[in-house]
Amino acid sequence: MTAQINRRSLLGLGASLGITVKFLGSQAFAATEGDLARKKLVVVICRGGMDGLSVSPPVGDANYANLRGSIALKPDQVLKLDDTFGLHPELKAVHALALKGEARIAPAIASPDRARSHFEAQDVLETGAAHVYGTETGWLNRTLEALAPVRKVEGLSVGTTAPLILRGKIQAASWSPGKGVDETARLPTLLQDLYRNDPMLGPAFARGLETETMAQTAMTALSATPAMNIAAASTPTKPGAARMSPTMANDRQNRAGGEAARKLGSTLGGFMIQAGGPQIAAISLDGFDTHAGQPGQIATRLSYMDAVLDGLHAGLGAEWKNTVVIAVTEFGRTARVNGTGGTDHGTASTGLVLGGALKKGGGVIGDWPGLADNALFENRDTAPTLDMRGLFKGVLADHIGVDRAILERKVFPDSAAAKPVTGLV
Repeated sequence: MTAQINRRSLLGLGASLGITVKFLGSQAFAATEGDLARKKLVVVICRGGMDGLSVSPPVGDANYANLRGSIALKPDQVLKLDDTFGLHPELKAVHALALKGEARIAPAIASPDRARSHFEAQDVLETGAAHVYGTETGWLNRTLEALAPVRKVEGLSVGTTAPLILRGKIQAASWSPGKGVDETARLPTLLQDLYRNDPMLGPAFARGLETETMAQTAMTALSATPAMNIAAASTPTKPGAARMSPTMANDRQNRAGGEAARKLGSTLGGFMIQAGGPQIAAISLDGFDTHAGQPGQIATRLSYMDAVLDGLHAGLGAEWKNTVVIAVTEFGRTARVNGTGGTDHGTASTGLVLGGALKKGGGVIGDWPGLADNALFENRDTAPTLDMRGLFKGVLADHIGVDRAILERKVFPDSAAAKPVTGLV
């Protein structure tokens, strides 16, 4: 028997996760009508500069393995999409959706920004402006404002603070994950951005992060949870008793993190299927700045994202068929591996587009420039071939029903060169 989901049960589930749920405005659960009122959009911001060549490794590109060196994935390690691309092995749920025609990649997507600064690039991504600090409001909030004269559409932000993408004239609900839900991953990203041009502090901080990553791995292997630590310290091991191996402890910790991430996604989906609930949501996932020791770090972050997306898919249930999810990052990373087993700030990355509302049979979104030396942007990065504003405009027009003229004039001003991506839904 399936339990009916209602507002009270969702609030209870939020409390069990240590999540504070706050709805702003009395109309958050008012009834809505019309086919467009069922359409849903979720934007996932992967902060830190997510490495597109890890998300969708182009193992069929003749230059990939040489550029990536020790961090390259082999063709038999990836989850195959086509003769050129696969998905990272931790993106199992995304791959399952891709096989059903419900997930696609945009392997060379970027914002108009080329500064490679987290602060500036995230500003451009979230405001939708043509240049940094071009406006103080987010493009999702301007979308809500554009739809207001036509119909009431609710927005929801997930995180401790409302992201810029949903700030503006229209009130949006906020949902703040409590302790235990990915709460510390962003600080290293901000510090790396501050130190990146310092010839002494930059390399030192990168080395420190590498050491910290190894320390966390070792500590995780020693103890799966704080409670287990206490038990191990206070309870003597009985003769003949089996000990938990470091690998078992690490696997247990990873499973716990995956379960929390999946519950995070399913709870978000539960909010969105309420009558009159939010049609538009934005969620931030941190920790994608991988200057050192990238393979382990990116695997952890992509596993977390995959679990969130898997949970969202499950939580939406039948409403998945009315949903589009877009996962993007502020910039990609260098095509070449650096000296500490990581990559540095780059330009184009991979965007993910998922949802039951997608047309079946679609392939790669945008052109793939290749990784030949003469094809790299500034001889270092994957070259951008798709302006992410074009992807956003196409989805907002064809899926959410925003008037194209308003998109050009109000939501994404000065974006005429970013042609809408059509035919996705």
